[in-house]
Amino acid sequence: MTTQSSESTAPQNRSPKARLTTGQTPSLTPAQAFDALYAFCAPALVRQTYLLTGRRELARESVERAFQLAWQRWPEVARDRDPAGWVRAVAYDCALSPWHRFRPRYRSPEPPPADPSDQALLNALLRLPASYRRTLVLYDGVGLDLPETAAETEASTPAAANRLIHAREAVAALLPELADPETLHRRMLELSSRERLRAERSTTVRTGCERRNVFWTRAAIAFTVTIIGATTLTLRTAPTRYEAPVAPARAVQGVPPPAGLGPLSRQEQDLRTKLHRSEASGPERLAPEPK
Repeated sequence: MTTQSSESTAPQNRSPKARLTTGQTPSLTPAQAFDALYAFCAPALVRQTYLLTGRRELARESVERAFQLAWQRWPEVARDRDPAGWVRAVAYDCALSPWHRFRPRYRSPEPPPADPSDQALLNALLRLPASYRRTLVLYDGVGLDLPETAAETEASTPAAANRLIHAREAVAALLPELADPETLHRRMLELSSRERLRAERSTTVRTGCERRNVFWTRAAIAFTVTIIGATTLTLRTAPTRYEAPVAPARAVQGVPPPAGLGPLSRQEQDLRTKLHRSEASGPERLAPEPK
C-alpha cells in the first residue's frame, strides 16, 4: 500500500541532499547550515501542519517553535541522519498538543477555506483522531513510506497501516470522490497550497531563539540570586535557640471571690490583745528544765 507522485515526494524526506549535516557541508557555518535547512523545509512544513490543525497561526507557530528547538540543539540536530524529520516530528508534536485548547486565542474557530471542496476536506481531516490524521498526512501528504511513517508516529508498522486504512475509510465515507488514494493525495496538496501560509525568515527564528535563551538565562540568574539572598537573610535573623512561646493569660474559672473582713467579736478582740502581749517565744512553748 504505497502512494507516490512527483509532488508528494517531499524534498526533506526523499532527497539525500535535504539531509543537511555539518559533516556533509563542512564549509558552512552553523547559522548557514540552519538557514539552508529552514529555507528547504519550513514552507512545506507549515502547509503540512495546517492540514493537522486547520489553524494558520498555530501552524506557523508550531513550525517556528520546532526550528527554535532545533537551533538550541543544533549540534545534535546537525548530526542526526534526518534533520528535516527531526524538525517535522517536533512541529507535529507542538501542533497536536492538547494544551492549545486552553489558550484563549485558539478557542474560537478560524475562517474556513474559501473553496467549499477544500472546506469539506479540511473538516473531514479534523474529524479524524489525531494519530490517524498524523499518519494520513505523513503517508498521503508528505509521501513517506509505511516504515518511516510508523517510526515517526512511534507505532509499529502494522499499527500504522491499520491507522492509515481507517483514516482513508473515514474520509471516503464523508467524501466518496476521495476514495482513490491518488485523488486524496492530490486534493490534500491543493488544499495546503491554496492557503496563504508564510513562514518567518530564518534569521528571525534564530534571533528569537537567542533572545529567549538570554531571557531565561537572566531569569534563572535572578531567581538564584533571590534564593541566596533570602537564605542569607534567614540565617542572620533566625534565632539560634528554641524559645518556648509564652502562653496567653486567661481567667481561672471556679475560684470564689475573696470575702471582705467583718467586725471582730468581743472574744476575738481579747484573743488578739493577748497574742500581741505575749513574748516572742510564747509562754506555751516547752523548754527543757535543768536537773
